[in-house]
This record gives sequence, C-alpha cells and structure tokens, in this order.
Amino acid sequence: MTHLLRICAAWLCMTAFLPATAQPSGSPVAQPDVRLLANQPYGPDPRQRMDVYLPPKMQQGAPMLVMVHGGAWMFGDKAAASVVDRKVEHWVREQGFILVSVSYRFVPQVDVMQQAQDVARAVATAQANAPSWGGDAGRIVLMGHSAGAHLAALVSASPSIARQQGARPWLGTVALDSAALDTAELMQRRHMPFYDRVFGADPAFWRSVSPTDALASGAPPMLLVCSTQRRDGSCAQARQFAARIAATGGRAEVAPEDLSHAQINAELGLPGAYTTTVDAFVRSLLKASGRS
Repeated sequence: MTHLLRICAAWLCMTAFLPATAQPSGSPVAQPDVRLLANQPYGPDPRQRMDVYLPPKMQQGAPMLVMVHGGAWMFGDKAAASVVDRKVEHWVREQGFILVSVSYRFVPQVDVMQQAQDVARAVATAQANAPSWGGDAGRIVLMGHSAGAHLAALVSASPSIARQQGARPWLGTVALDSAALDTAELMQRRHMPFYDRVFGADPAFWRSVSPTDALASGAPPMLLVCSTQRRDGSCAQARQFAARIAATGGRAEVAPEDLSHAQINAELGLPGAYTTTVDAFVRSLLKASGRS
C-alpha cells in the first residue's frame, strides 16, 4: 500500500510539469435529471470553455454558481468528479442553482494574469447568457479551488480585471483553500519548486497577481475556506487577507476546516457542517441582493 501511494504521489508531481497539451481532459458527464450544455465557448481557444448544468425543474431567474477548477495553474479539468459531482447534487439538483464549470488556458501557454482574465471573461459570458439559460445574471456567486481559488480571489480583489473583460459585479466569492493569497510573500520564503515555473522570478509580477497586493476597494464579499491540515500557511494567509479586506471596508469570512486540500473540494456538497457553512454564506449573499 505504501508503495502504491508513493507511485501515485510521483505521478502527481510529474503531471504538474507536463505541458498543457499533454494533460488528460475528460468529457463532461450528464447527471440524472440535470441538463448539460457542454463546452460552451467564452473565447476562441479550445480551453476557453464552460460546462453548464441546469436544474431538473428549471425556473426563470435561477441563482448561478460559477466554479473554477484547480491544478497548479498548469493542468486540471472542469469536468472532474471532484469539481462538479457533489456540487451538482447539492446546488443544482437540490436547490435549483445553475452550475457553470469553467476551464481556462494553462501556464506556460499563458501567464497567471491572463488566466485571471480568462476567469473574468467566463463570468462576463455567463452573465450575458444567463437569461437564455434561465438564470439571473444578478445572482452569481464565484467559486474556485486551489489554483482556481487564487484566480477567483484575484479577480475579486481587483475589480478592474473583471471590468476590462466586460464582467459586471457578482454577489460574492468562495475561495476553497489557496496558499497563494499573498503571492509575493509566498515566493520570498521556502516554497515548492513548481511555484517558480508558475510565477517566475519578477517581484513586480508576483505583486500584480497577488490578491493581497492587488486588493482594491469595491471587492465583493468573500468566504475563504482553508485546510487546517496543511503546513504551508493556507489558513494564515486567509486570515491576513480577510483582515486586509476588512480594513478596506469590505466583508470577508474565514472558514478553517479539518479536511485535506483535496477533501475541501471533493466533499463540498455532502451533508455536514462544512457544506452548511458555505450554504449560509451563499444564502446571505442572495438575501443581501434582495432576491433570495
């Protein structure tokens, strides 16, 4: 068993450094009673695509959850079971949300700022298409895990990125366990080697893609979920980032969870305290919008 775990760990390390074109990419799978609009384009590149999951009992004006997958900024899959399955079950089938799962271009094809622009462009496209899908463009919540959490936090911290891509403000953001919320600080201490490939060696670029450094007034409310099992500062960065948001007059909540980095993503949607915490935040956003 130990040997098998070592093999799996080695495979994960190797895939983190494969070119984007070498990464496996699954096809979205339709869920029972859920209508799937697969690979909706939001740009010309093959990776600028979204899968849209519509609830069984479609009613006009449904709230929308836009999900950004992780994968070390260099790989990942919008159709992965850990990204969509339990979120579809909980929010789409049970609560009538529309789930939009977003893919984006990978490093080294593009840099991290261009990835953030992809996310913002995807949000803008979801807003534009919301009425035709039966959704409410004014009731969108952005969510991301790992690298996707960093990108979601970045476009939320710096509203100008979203505006430049045509996106209008959304209700709020849920960042699922990012250890790169203070990217500049991360790069100046001991870190895993793959961060060097992702963020390079230019301190000015680190600051430009750091949610903490890019934070501007007008950021939407954020829920920062972090794993207490990690030893690389995920929860410490979440608390520091939340304090910075509060200092600008914004709203941020930190939700430490005794779950692994992978479980933070895969178990969201299961019955329990963790899902209840995220649900409460999302409901508070909908209530504040006046259209709960």
